[in-house]
Amino acid sequence: MNVKFPITEIAHLIPQKTPFVMVDTLLNFSATDLTSSFTIPSGNIFVKDTCFQEGGLIENMAQTVALHTGFDYFLKNEQAPIGYIGSIKKVDVLKLPKLGETITTEVKILHEFMGVTMVEVRVLNALQEEIASAHMKTVIAN
Repeated sequence: MNVKFPITEIAHLIPQKTPFVMVDTLLNFSATDLTSSFTIPSGNIFVKDTCFQEGGLIENMAQTVALHTGFDYFLKNEQAPIGYIGSIKKVDVLKLPKLGETITTEVKILHEFMGVTMVEVRVLNALQEEIASAHMKTVIAN
């Protein structure tokens, strides 16, 4: 399948629906990596005092992992399964992005076995500075 990036029509690739969508563009994909972006809109449920809060950053990271799974299944012409965050560890939030700012989130798959995926996630601001990172475990629901 010939795919051209960026892809902005991604609603069918993740299980989350508005107003709980925290990714809006798929920038890059491989079997072990994915990069997404998200421009923080006014009215976002995780914006407080013009800043995108920690919970929003963590949800953005988790949805970027879900986007990797969803796009992988899309390429195989299969329905993507629902998944859950199994655990989050080593979360560092260095800076909160502002309303209207575009963040870029990079996921690196560390291990994948029997529906459990271990990932390393980094969130960057427009200056390519790391503003958040985490290690997550996601689990495919059966």
